[in-house]
Amino acid sequence: MIRLFLSLLIFSCFACTEAQELRLGAERMEEYLPLLEGKRVALVVNQTSTIGKTHLVDTLLSRGIEVVKVMAPEHGFRGDTPDGETIDNSKDAKTGLPIISIYGTTKKPTPEMLADADVLIFDIQDVGVRFYTFISTMHYVMEAAAENNKQVIVLDRPNPNGMYVDGPVKDEDINSFVAMHPIPIVHGLTVGELAQMINGEGWLKPEKANSKCDLTVISMEGWDHSQTYSLPINPSPNLPTDNSITLYPSLALFEGTVVSVGRGTDHPFEVIGHPDFKLGSYTFTPQPNEGSKYPPLEGKECFGQSFVNTNAPHEFTLKYLISYYQVLKDDSTFFRDYIDLLAGTKEFRKQIETGMTESEIRDSWQPKLDAYKAMRKEYLLYKDF
Repeated sequence: MIRLFLSLLIFSCFACTEAQELRLGAERMEEYLPLLEGKRVALVVNQTSTIGKTHLVDTLLSRGIEVVKVMAPEHGFRGDTPDGETIDNSKDAKTGLPIISIYGTTKKPTPEMLADADVLIFDIQDVGVRFYTFISTMHYVMEAAAENNKQVIVLDRPNPNGMYVDGPVKDEDINSFVAMHPIPIVHGLTVGELAQMINGEGWLKPEKANSKCDLTVISMEGWDHSQTYSLPINPSPNLPTDNSITLYPSLALFEGTVVSVGRGTDHPFEVIGHPDFKLGSYTFTPQPNEGSKYPPLEGKECFGQSFVNTNAPHEFTLKYLISYYQVLKDDSTFFRDYIDLLAGTKEFRKQIETGMTESEIRDSWQPKLDAYKAMRKEYLLYKDF
């Protein structure tokens, strides 16, 4: 009887937790405002860094917090700069705060940038994919903080692809801003969980001081890894829909090929095509737009596929990449060197070129993926899928 009562109690508590309303890390001000009292605060934020409809910058200023600057990642403070374009220093017209670029010639905050700050707050919506650069920015912010004895506070947000883990784990000999951590393409972590992993596994390589930074993660309430999450604000110009975010892990691999992923159209990362892919029934012609000033295959009619309004499943698949390679493999430039950085391994390109099936390729990365999954469990802040 006692065992039955305890089981019912646990189930009841679990049900209450499941029904709990989502509270983002940024919304839990009672947890982090006391940490900011009397401190000079620098914010690493963009257009997604909101509490309701109010930007975090405005919220903190209204609470009397001494915000000294904003540090802007890829796409800029307002999130309207095209992919890969350098961000310049500027000043926010509304608040007068200096906006310091950490996406350009300087991707890691310098000691001069941090001299007038005591605390760095990172609050940016991520999409849960290794080569999406906001997590690389977070890494450099943490590393700079470790070097300069600054505290880092990460305000956690949901991972819209956080309900699964898949893809090859990055090899040690592959290193770039889109390939910084030995994690799979779909890593299944929130930025807060990943920050703990970066710190805990000793992946920071500061020039001096400790290999760990003074890190505090303000976790969410009412969210777990089994949940989907519709982003209220586009995380970047070329991920304008939930569907594009779901497809991004698989279709972004085409960025390392001659195939267009729809940059320069109204449906980036929801369409794929190439002028010579005659099997496709869907056509589109990339043209310069706000999200892509110089889209690949600009002005050329591309034949391929559209996934617009398809309600794509949350999965990482190689079937599209392999099928397009089989049609276009006579083009010796099908793969570009960038594919190695996206895949995180030089073997990936060779595996497709030699005709390995998706199943065979998956088998090759499974041991590292299994080891990663075991490590991941140590850093989870939320119930897993």
